[in-house]
Amino acid sequence: MLLEKNRQINRLGWIEVICGSMFSGKTEELIRRLKRARIARQRVEIFKPRIDTRYAAEEVVSHDENSIPSTPVESASSILLLTNDVEVVGIDEAQFLDDELTHVCNVLANQGIRVIVAGLDLDYLGVPFGPMPALMATAEYVTKVHAICIQCGDLAHYSHRIVTGDARIRLGEADAYEPLCRKCFGETKKNRTV
Repeated sequence: MLLEKNRQINRLGWIEVICGSMFSGKTEELIRRLKRARIARQRVEIFKPRIDTRYAAEEVVSHDENSIPSTPVESASSILLLTNDVEVVGIDEAQFLDDELTHVCNVLANQGIRVIVAGLDLDYLGVPFGPMPALMATAEYVTKVHAICIQCGDLAHYSHRIVTGDARIRLGEADAYEPLCRKCFGETKKNRTV
């Protein structure tokens, strides 16, 4: 019991961010890290925005259909209310949560919790998305993953929307988005304005 108490007191927390475009493997990497934490018998809690119901309401699911149970939340502050006696917190689709997420992640890390966050760093226009820039700035570890450009085969880090509409948030998969590299994304944007 004393050893467990000392482990709690001496444990250091940190923030890891996994970012990139759609189809780059962000959620796959998040699930991999969380499953490894569970193998190590760490206490894990996983959250996702309630708005994300593409594959399942209460699971984080990758495009490859790997999944892990999660708790859907309306706001970032809900995460603080729902974490209890955990060592690792995972958060998927962080770009859909409010700007309070950075504060929440820092509070958790300061409590000795490892926080792993995955999300889009850029929206469909190539603009930094939601709380992701602030999270990347405060995180101890940032992993940027890339998709493959659907047009030329280079590394892609843009999520190009292929359907009409200008709402910043639009849930979709390959029916609505495609990964593009910098060159192809720039050419596509230029052709749209012409």
